[in-house]
Amino acid sequence: MTCSCLDRRDLGLLLLRAGTGGVLAAHGSQKLFGWFGGGGLEGTGAFMESIGYAPGKRNALTAGLAEAGGGTLLALGLATPAAGSAAAGAMAGAAAVHAPQGFFSQGGGYEYPAFLGMVCAALAVTGPGRYSVDHALGHCLNRAWMVPAALAGTAVGVLATLAARKKKVREQSEGVPPGA
Repeated sequence: MTCSCLDRRDLGLLLLRAGTGGVLAAHGSQKLFGWFGGGGLEGTGAFMESIGYAPGKRNALTAGLAEAGGGTLLALGLATPAAGSAAAGAMAGAAAVHAPQGFFSQGGGYEYPAFLGMVCAALAVTGPGRYSVDHALGHCLNRAWMVPAALAGTAVGVLATLAARKKKVREQSEGVPPGA
């Protein structure tokens, strides 16, 4: 005998959203507030600047909001297309930093941010399931058209950010003075 009130797919989505969202919210809180041993906006901003994301503090704020905000919204299942896309975009930026070290995390590679980004993108596409705030609100912030719009908007932002970073890293490696 099975209970029709409990849906395994929706329960699985809840667990995936809550776990992934919680990890991202904590990670973003390191950047924004310095919680959990993080650098806060000042420390993270200086680090971001050193790896080519300039201006560092603005990039730290953007990444922190995408991670903490996107993660919190994913965990709740609220505005899932936008939340998943924003968090996936932040992870694309992190993966770009780790890419020169190869794939595996043990060598400093991009495995972990790529995995988190893929889960976030998959949640944006799949939706939050029944056990979510989106479902309780009648999916007013989770419409089918929002998925490609959110993913496309994020892709444009990520590509522009990565292009600017690539230019900055190239200038730093060639010894070009800032603003030249």
